[in-house]
Amino acid sequence: MNTPTPRPARSRLALYLDLIRFNRPAGWLVLVWPTLVALWVAAGGFPGWHLLAVFVAGTVLMRSAGCTINDIADRDFDRHVKRTQARPITSGALSVREAALVGVVLALVALALVLTTRWEAVAWSVPAVAFTILYPFTKRFFAMPQAFLGIAFNFGIVIAFAAVQGQVPGTAWLLWLANLCLVLAYDTEYAMVDRDDDLLIGMKTSAITLGRFDVAGVMLFFALCLGLTALALAPLGLGWPLWLGWGVAAAQVLWHYRLIRTRQRPGCFTAFSQSHWIGTALFAGVALGFALR
Repeated sequence: MNTPTPRPARSRLALYLDLIRFNRPAGWLVLVWPTLVALWVAAGGFPGWHLLAVFVAGTVLMRSAGCTINDIADRDFDRHVKRTQARPITSGALSVREAALVGVVLALVALALVLTTRWEAVAWSVPAVAFTILYPFTKRFFAMPQAFLGIAFNFGIVIAFAAVQGQVPGTAWLLWLANLCLVLAYDTEYAMVDRDDDLLIGMKTSAITLGRFDVAGVMLFFALCLGLTALALAPLGLGWPLWLGWGVAAAQVLWHYRLIRTRQRPGCFTAFSQSHWIGTALFAGVALGFALR
């Protein structure tokens, strides 16, 4: 009888890349586009290659560090959710200590990048790290942890203004609120995928809290995002490029409704995984608007 050939152990690099979701760029794309919108608005157009590189690289690094923190915090819960059972920490392929070291290194590199900008940006980076660390634990007790996630995600907007202007004006906070609503929308879609598993293990999510109003809640969050974005950007006089981008984003919101209205897992996951295109459309409108102004 032939003995099955054992599967080779995965390399450490492969495990690290899996830990930071390297093959799933949607997670950092949803972060980078609102940050770049803020960067362009703060600078009144193209901010220069240095700041562009700092914020793109910093966004990717902090998202990756956040993934390690999340997986460490959720390792005992993830083994009960089919979608997350194979994650490196949960499966035992990586130790908590090793994963934590990866997260610390990534966060330190991101901090080093911010140190090349203004001290105001560095100061805002401190609460950004704190909220990133605390977010995974809010799922134990907070009815809408997606709101806490939105706050953590939104520091890129605040830091961008601080890096360019040395201050965080009212326009920045309008964009902050708009993106908070966007995070609530797409992360509720994500939570709808795991709702049954989360109910069994006692995890708190916005999808569970909203109950039968989950779809309506997602659409309301999207509408608030679009409205607040228009309110923040209309005074800048960016013309038709801005409104074309805004219209493309609104059309995508309607597509999201078609995907999630039946609450089926595949549709909800597709909606979440493609949500970064909303930010792409808005950024394209802003960047082109400044370029043609």
